[in-house]
Amino acid sequence: MRMRFRSLESRIVTLFLVLIVAVQVIGLMVIQRGIDSNARLAISGELNNGTKVFRRLLDQNAQNLRFGARLLARDTAFLAAIGNNDEGDRATIESALANSGRRIKASLTMLIGADRKISVSTNTSQAAGLENMAVSMLDAAEAADGANGIAIIERRPYQIVVMPVKAPVTIGWIVMTFPIDRQLANEMREVSSLHTTVLTRDQHGKWMSAGSTYVGTSAQSVVEQLQALPAAPTGPFDIEVETGRYSARLMSIGDDNGQTASVLLARSIDEATAEYARLERWLIFLTVGGIAISALAIIFTAKRIAQPISELADTARRLERGDYKGQIDTSREDEIGALAHAFDSMREGIAKREQEIRRLAYWDTLTNLPNRAQFLLLLNDAMEDARKREEAVFVLMMDLDRFKHVNDVMGHNFGDALLRQVAGRLQLLLANRRQSSAQVARLGGDEFAVLLPASDVDAARRMAAEILQALETPLSLEDQMVDIGAGLGIAGYPVHGSDGEALLSMAEVAMYAAKQRNDGAVVYDAAMDKSSEKSLSLLTELRNAIERNEFRLHVQPKIMLDTGKVVGMESLVRWAHPVRGNVFPDEFIPFAEQTGFIRVLTRWVMERSAELCQELAARGHHLKVSVNLSTRDLLDQDLPAKFGDLLERHKLSPGSFCLEITESAIMDDPVRAQATLERLSAMGVDLSIDDFGTGYSSLAYLKRLPVNELKIDKSFVLNMEHDVGDTKIVRSTIDLGHNMGLRVVAEGIESEAVWRLLADLGCDQGQGYFMSRPIPGDQLIGWLEKWQAPITVSDGMVGIT
Repeated sequence: MRMRFRSLESRIVTLFLVLIVAVQVIGLMVIQRGIDSNARLAISGELNNGTKVFRRLLDQNAQNLRFGARLLARDTAFLAAIGNNDEGDRATIESALANSGRRIKASLTMLIGADRKISVSTNTSQAAGLENMAVSMLDAAEAADGANGIAIIERRPYQIVVMPVKAPVTIGWIVMTFPIDRQLANEMREVSSLHTTVLTRDQHGKWMSAGSTYVGTSAQSVVEQLQALPAAPTGPFDIEVETGRYSARLMSIGDDNGQTASVLLARSIDEATAEYARLERWLIFLTVGGIAISALAIIFTAKRIAQPISELADTARRLERGDYKGQIDTSREDEIGALAHAFDSMREGIAKREQEIRRLAYWDTLTNLPNRAQFLLLLNDAMEDARKREEAVFVLMMDLDRFKHVNDVMGHNFGDALLRQVAGRLQLLLANRRQSSAQVARLGGDEFAVLLPASDVDAARRMAAEILQALETPLSLEDQMVDIGAGLGIAGYPVHGSDGEALLSMAEVAMYAAKQRNDGAVVYDAAMDKSSEKSLSLLTELRNAIERNEFRLHVQPKIMLDTGKVVGMESLVRWAHPVRGNVFPDEFIPFAEQTGFIRVLTRWVMERSAELCQELAARGHHLKVSVNLSTRDLLDQDLPAKFGDLLERHKLSPGSFCLEITESAIMDDPVRAQATLERLSAMGVDLSIDDFGTGYSSLAYLKRLPVNELKIDKSFVLNMEHDVGDTKIVRSTIDLGHNMGLRVVAEGIESEAVWRLLADLGCDQGQGYFMSRPIPGDQLIGWLEKWQAPITVSDGMVGIT
């Protein structure tokens, strides 16, 4: 037995069993000691959350009262009845007050006249008790378009809401109350599982229950224990209800003329610790089970560790067969570990030398991909297998766009790094697709190829589309963003050729056709036309347009709808082509975005906009200029730095600009877009969501964006005057924007009626042909001097002149 204990296996088993048992027992003891403190902390957290939930219930009730009062205050018939000041209209007022109060379950509804006296009430006795408090809230209600508070009548608490009645000046106030009683306590109980008691305390310190989830003597017991305390507790305290212990918290919800209204929230300590007791039993069970399972695992592991000699023998036999992939455990510190380490070093040395020989012959040293020779061998092997199985093999060949230009401008080191990143993307794509038989290679220069064994033309097209999509995302190298693309050709066996070299040549022909057509991926066709250079020509023309100053800056004013004041302008670009004449953005902006030229265009627009903004400021016109950003711009992590340099050069504040982005541009890459927007927002520039309502973005995501403005798409604004549905959408968008604290701007205003309708809905700003079409930037100052708003502002109301 002694010799057995000295064996390696027995020592491992004994040591690990002792350690596991000790750790489990100590952990169980620590958990037992922490159960009571954790239960108390959990109860305290529930009570804290309960106070927030109850206040939220009060806020919801107050909102309901204010909403009901606001509807009544804006009712035309009700306003007319008050305005007539005729005794015959008293019945109409009383009926409106009663009906409105009944709808929202208010216990009292009354009207206070302009003389600040109660003129009509649905409950005379309550009205008398509320009069002083209601009158004290009139000024606050008028200033904030409504006020609410807590009133105590006959030692019972009520929520009170005061809402001014304006036509347009204040002609009275509507007052509504809602009892805070057992019904609200029961709602709180259903929401939070906390016992809830509504209490009031008079000037003499006597407590009284106004409603409780406890019943009978239990509710009275709570009041008596609270009365026995020397002072109102400010933190958690314990109470006894029947045979149970409760942890309670008292929260004040209001006071009225020396009386206070409070809510007592209580959580059963026994119920809270019951969960922990069950957890303790489970922990004991798991501890015992864990020790048993660990003992079995330790015994099994010890046997495996103590018998490595046979594994080393197996490793030697694998090395003899040329298999270098087997792993050898070299973690041991004894003689067997040294032997295992020597075996592993030998395996690695032989494998590295053989791999280096093979790499030099068949692998590309820059990207570590198969070279042309290796790819041709793989292709021929795949074609031979395809012949036997009567399957098809397809080859995809691609050539990067504008790589020579990148190499010439940025240098060969930069170009090499670019090729390595492209190779990495292609490998990652195949790995994610789990294409174990597919193979990517670098044929030379900026040419890559993908081998697809056991495939068909549809699968080859799908793979080509995924490759092109993967290459669309700009690459970030040495603080530079590089847009790349590729022309991609497809050829297959046996449909196109039966020889590896021939198949590669056909794929290359299709590739050049794709580049000339700017068509992404093209399948080989013997009659293929390789003469189209339209896309290359358009890109050349765009670059020449920048150098020849053919672009023109146009602006469209942005106007406050309630005052008619011009507060901003949106910058737009036009192309004065020497042959085609004026080219509108729709004809070249999509192509600019596709090729990455949009970034050059955006910088041009920002530069000209900054110059115009500086010129306007010198003439006394301080307007905020809006500039559109594309998806490519948002993906440029250097955009904030470039924008900061622009502001510094033109001595402009960040607040002079509002950068507009569309929903679709944000959602293309939300993480990178949000990072760029947050950096821009931190600089102080305003951000706007353009064409809001036409995308598919998540509101839960949009609310996290640091934006300042929503622009309602013109498709909803154009037909507002005749389409009720569009009006509802616009109203909802305005309310949404204001609720999120955003400025709301409407595009596409083409009539005075639409202006007036948007102003009535509370829209902040607008732009459209009714005010001005886009005009050349150098004509804006003249337009500003002639501009006359078709509205007047009087007593806070907007009217059309």
